[in-house]
Amino acid sequence: MEYKFSGMARTQGSSIVRDILKLTQGTEVLSLAGGLPADAFFPLEAVAKAYERVFRLGGTTALQYGLTDGYIPLRERLTTMMASQGISVTRDNIIMTTGSQQTIDLVSRVLLDPQDTVLVESPTYLAALQVFKSYGANIISVNTDSNGMQLDDLEAKLKEHQPKFVYVIPTFSNPAGSVWSMERRTGVVELCRKYETLIFEDDPYGRLKFDENLNFPSLFSINQQQGGDGHVMYTSTFSKTVAPGVRSGWLIADQAIVNKVSKAKQSADLHSSSIDQRALNELLDFFDLDGHIRTVSSEYHSRMLRLTTLMKECQWEGITWDDALGGMFMWVTLPEGFRSDRLLELAIQEGVAFVPGQVFYADLSGSNHMRINFTHTDPSLLPEAVDRLDRALKMYTEERLEKSVR
Repeated sequence: MEYKFSGMARTQGSSIVRDILKLTQGTEVLSLAGGLPADAFFPLEAVAKAYERVFRLGGTTALQYGLTDGYIPLRERLTTMMASQGISVTRDNIIMTTGSQQTIDLVSRVLLDPQDTVLVESPTYLAALQVFKSYGANIISVNTDSNGMQLDDLEAKLKEHQPKFVYVIPTFSNPAGSVWSMERRTGVVELCRKYETLIFEDDPYGRLKFDENLNFPSLFSINQQQGGDGHVMYTSTFSKTVAPGVRSGWLIADQAIVNKVSKAKQSADLHSSSIDQRALNELLDFFDLDGHIRTVSSEYHSRMLRLTTLMKECQWEGITWDDALGGMFMWVTLPEGFRSDRLLELAIQEGVAFVPGQVFYADLSGSNHMRINFTHTDPSLLPEAVDRLDRALKMYTEERLEKSVR
């Protein structure tokens, strides 16, 4: 039978990151591609204890339907957690989601009509681009450097396009791993307030900082400090700090937005897993999450330094990157004219994977960039991973030389 799929389904593409993960599962390919946390640092015993407490204390209630907005004790606990990060809200400003990825979808569902404009960083999170495209949005990139969105270009595009919102990852961005300067954080908030434009701040990695003395305030907190009212929506997740499998994220926004998102969520999945939310609340009652995050961040810092040391030893000509200050990714720039998608083909042949850069651009530019994850691969395997990447680069360089002399 011929299936008559919707226009959205016909145009919706697959995520190259998920495709690479599928390709490398059960193979000997060493993956530097996916944004996966380190399995060895999942708090297995603490999570098991938390679920045991849920069933012992909650009984059959833990298996019943829950509130669409989420488990009330967890949302109240989140108000305290967020207050420690300079965000002052009530539980009515918070809705629990099935990971921050669902937050992006639900926010897009309630705010975007076809041909509405969204401004994004250049580059930006691939899966967010996919969501915005699925709702028919007009996606416009703002010029971005290592300090964040360039304010003159942002203002010009706010004037020209009058976007529904500006989507940003200002702290340890995906894919570039960059951190916005305080000037850019403040400037973006001020400009968006000036032009009455919402900011959608995605913060999955912000707590994974390698230097505890550094402070990277959220745009939400800056807006509150400036007396702003409802100009910033904020989403984060437990996927990077506890475990991805619990699939629990949250949105913080003005109550009018939360109410609309709640109605959209009712039609999507009624509510996120009650058991997972209850377990998280129990976990946070006895588990030192802050200490765990410091331990994980220290390990990720060590892995990043190990990887960059190995890459420097290869002495790749014309290839540059910045060491990450936190998060999970490094952004590598290849010489002009290089295509990271072709390099990936050769890398897979050699048994190593990364994500080519163009998929992170709304206009598919940036073909001479690549995203490398340093958190998931065991440190003992990093020398082999870099050696395989080095072989692929040599093959690609020879291939380009052969083509140039034909």
